[in-house]
Amino acid sequence: MFPLNDAAFCLVPAVGLSEKVLVFPYETDFSFVALVPQKEMALRAFTLCMRVATELPEERQIILFAYRTADYDELNVWREKDGRVSFYLSGDGVFFRLPPLSTFRTSLCLTWESRSGLAAFWADGRRSTYQVYKPGHSVRPKGTVLLGQDPDKHLGGLEATQSFVGEMTDVNMWDSVLSRSMIQAWHYGHKVPKGNIFDWASLEYELSGNVLVVDDD
Repeated sequence: MFPLNDAAFCLVPAVGLSEKVLVFPYETDFSFVALVPQKEMALRAFTLCMRVATELPEERQIILFAYRTADYDELNVWREKDGRVSFYLSGDGVFFRLPPLSTFRTSLCLTWESRSGLAAFWADGRRSTYQVYKPGHSVRPKGTVLLGQDPDKHLGGLEATQSFVGEMTDVNMWDSVLSRSMIQAWHYGHKVPKGNIFDWASLEYELSGNVLVVDDD
């Protein structure tokens, strides 16, 4: 089900990452975390949130979230080589200028809904300008979700120069657009409804390669 290459690793199913952080210590073409969604990812709206920190320079492209079905990158989130943050739904992407990702943790959320196509990023509780992107589109189910790598095909094609290096935690996803107050509450660590696609506290995941799970202290 998950990408394989010649590097030695094992997949160990686990559940729940409450108060834990994923550490991707260095650039590889084999380290990733595969996430198992709690429901089918047939989406016409979503909110995706995570907290990230990286020392990688701005001119280095970084994959932040990758969801691919057999033929398409259904939902990919990137920091581009020019420092902009972007996401792609089965084709050309949409780009946003946000405060730069850095060694200090950034709370990053992405919202999109099909009916209007309205899309926005939220950085530390502040919303970007809206952009209209792919109104009427639907995200298709039955794919693979990875943190740390971008699969160029459904069962592999990983590239070290796109891999995530740094820390990632609190990855949550809902099949609706959360309100401003909910996103800001999440940013400040207040209680919000659990993600019904991914909930960090009860997340089913599998580690591959050199990814560390450490206490969030």
